[in-house]
Amino acid sequence: MSKSNSIAMEPFIVNETSVSRAYARVLLRIAQGRGKEVSPLVLSVSEFEEEDDKLRKSLDTLLRSKGKCFVEDVAYTIFPERLWQMAQGDRAKLFSFYKMAFPAYQVMNRTANGRGLYFERMVMYGRGPCDGNQLEYMLAQYERRGGVRDSMMQVTTFDPERDHTPSAQLGFPCLQHVTFVPTKSGLVLNAFYATQQIFDKAYGNYLGLKQLGEFMGHELKIPLVRLNVTVGVAKLERISKTDIGLIPVIAAAEAAISKPQELGTVGQNLHPAPAEN
Repeated sequence: MSKSNSIAMEPFIVNETSVSRAYARVLLRIAQGRGKEVSPLVLSVSEFEEEDDKLRKSLDTLLRSKGKCFVEDVAYTIFPERLWQMAQGDRAKLFSFYKMAFPAYQVMNRTANGRGLYFERMVMYGRGPCDGNQLEYMLAQYERRGGVRDSMMQVTTFDPERDHTPSAQLGFPCLQHVTFVPTKSGLVLNAFYATQQIFDKAYGNYLGLKQLGEFMGHELKIPLVRLNVTVGVAKLERISKTDIGLIPVIAAAEAAISKPQELGTVGQNLHPAPAEN
């Protein structure tokens, strides 16, 4: 007999044109359906239309009222967009800025950040080539070689040495690893989560992954064309489905997906780039 409360389900598949619309579909599936989770969740975003301001603002308002981090702050754990803007397109400066700032991030919130942050694991893993900077290693190899194998283009955030613990609950890391696939159409980013908290993490997760993909696309000199996220168990645990604070968020989510999509061709007919055997 299983000791888990999760139920074996058919995959819930989302294919959308913006981070907002993708999040809206996941939230509505759980909030208006039976139970409090979907397992697994397979989510894909292309086109990357503008975010829906009403959904983003309504969610941030609710997050603030519950003492949770804003969407932007969650996204920052995956990619520090503000530091990238300060670096003005220089990735060496970005990595340097982050290394200087990371100790302060931990001090600011020991409870949430004490075990690390996702971008920290990507660029300060603690061991490996380039002094543990997995992103720099990939980019340097890509730049100096005529082709690279697909399996080289990946970073891990989970570390068995640090993360396999007997703790009943472990808030970090839920994101396990990320892969990058250069194609003829542009860059595809694939992210894999063991679990994901839908209320207070998912929107920021998707936004941060999009920003990470845009950064990598900039360095690889190709556009980001698709974001794929696979989640083992997506949960709505940190708020009740009957909480009145969810009402405006659900209304904004319904409005977001009712808007006509802007049809385009970005991300269609993707083809793998040549790779070494």
